[in-house]
Amino acid sequence: MYATAMPERGTRRIRRGRVMAITVIRAIWVAALCAGAVQLPAVASPVEEGAAPATDYGPDANWLCRGARADACGQDQTTTVIAADGGMTREAFTPAADPPIDCFYVYPTVSFDPSGNSDLVPGPEEYFVVQAQFARFAAKCRTFAPMYRQATLTGLRARLGGNTSEPPDRALAYADVLAAWRHYLSHDNHGRGVVLIGHSQGALVLTQLISEEIDGKPIQAQLVSAILLGVNVVVPENADVGGTFRHVPACRAPTQTGCVISYVTFRDGAPPPPDGLFGRAVPALTLAPVGDSRALCTNPADLAGGPALLHSYFPTVAEQWTPHEYPWTTPPRPIDTPFVATPGLVSARCVSDGPVTYLAIRVNAQEDDVRTHDIPGDLILGSRLRRDWGLHRIDMAVAMGDLVDLVGHQADAYLARQQ
Repeated sequence: MYATAMPERGTRRIRRGRVMAITVIRAIWVAALCAGAVQLPAVASPVEEGAAPATDYGPDANWLCRGARADACGQDQTTTVIAADGGMTREAFTPAADPPIDCFYVYPTVSFDPSGNSDLVPGPEEYFVVQAQFARFAAKCRTFAPMYRQATLTGLRARLGGNTSEPPDRALAYADVLAAWRHYLSHDNHGRGVVLIGHSQGALVLTQLISEEIDGKPIQAQLVSAILLGVNVVVPENADVGGTFRHVPACRAPTQTGCVISYVTFRDGAPPPPDGLFGRAVPALTLAPVGDSRALCTNPADLAGGPALLHSYFPTVAEQWTPHEYPWTTPPRPIDTPFVATPGLVSARCVSDGPVTYLAIRVNAQEDDVRTHDIPGDLILGSRLRRDWGLHRIDMAVAMGDLVDLVGHQADAYLARQQ
């Protein structure tokens, strides 16, 4: 799965926990990516006096991806494209030789480190999530992804089991990302446009970063866009700005820049519950009255608001999605690429249903379609289907191609305006 060799620090982690490696991959999308939304507040508390200092982001070892070097963002993105009649073609991937903008990514809750906050040694879980969620953006931008001392899955499991003896330091996670952002601006940015990308815990941290460091400040002129998935970015009713952010509006056209793309995914006809975590206005996330606000939904395949087919890239290996074998075709056929694409199989539209707003995902398989007639992505804990989580695990994957294309259009528009 990992085409690029991991650095020695990551290799040591693998040797320590080789027995856990398959468990890590199985569990990442079952619980990891949603953990941040469960446990973390919308905005972390300030760093307390006497707290551990923020990480030094001068050393390359503290970055998963850093510009043009060979690193986690160089992992294989080759895709098997499966047509409705079962025909398979191989789609290669080539990163841009000289991308004109940068992308800065904060990954979701994936760490299996033993304490409430992770260390800065990348393991297989961090490499996997970069490959699945971020490396493909190298087609349009230079890629930057810091390690950070996030709230861990281990701590989440302990708290769910009633053990609150070692709560995570949520401010520490934000302090690290803030330090990485400031270091990037001082040493790597050189006045370039930048896209901020995050999911779940990563998107929450970036929401705070935008609110405190970018929104309404001179650096906002360099914001190409922000992609904040699996969280509730809030806007006033019938408006695109003024809720979570004062000056960063929703993206409503591919040529619009300085704007935010955000959604939560649920199956069409199965909306988020009105008292659930997703798709609703959350008081801590809005400047406007909650009763006059909504969660933002921007369909990356049609920012104007209509339904559209999605360009999905799903990781192939079954353990990354379900605890059992997942067939992509009937009968099952071997696939030797890290990713699968199923053109025309999935479409999406933004839906408002009572107090909730979400990206409704529809599977369009016809009776004679030999591909899967469904998609993996539901959260199942034990034998229980958690409908209140929707398709949170695949927020990024289900529209990955559309998001990458959109960043390309926004980069062109940003550069045109600069000129």
